[in-house]
Amino acid sequence: AHFVESGGGLVQAGGSLRLSCEATGFATENYRLGWFRQAPGKQREAVSSISSIDGSTTYADSVSGRFLISRDDARNSLYLQMTSLKPEDTAVYFCAVLLYGVEYAYWGQGTQVTVSS
Repeated sequence: AHFVESGGGLVQAGGSLRLSCEATGFATENYRLGWFRQAPGKQREAVSSISSIDGSTTYADSVSGRFLISRDDARNSLYLQMTSLKPEDTAVYFCAVLLYGVEYAYWGQGTQVTVSS
């Protein structure tokens, strides 16, 4: 199984980006999916997740109201629309799959998001 994340880049504060994640090797429709990020010198943190059952979502307090997670299981893909970006959003963003309802697995290289002030 593998993820390919894309859509990152350099953007000014207040700008927007849309991240995409294409999964291969498994059917996303069976799993909760999530976005995580890791800034330099910091631990990886959860950003958002979305259920495969009812589409319910979770967001970190720091991104709530600015980011929107979505999925397209027909395309085996996950998305993250990011708006009103802040310099503190700068990080490598990874998509992940929740396995056995317990632990997330990361199978991609991530995509770099850099927000300049």
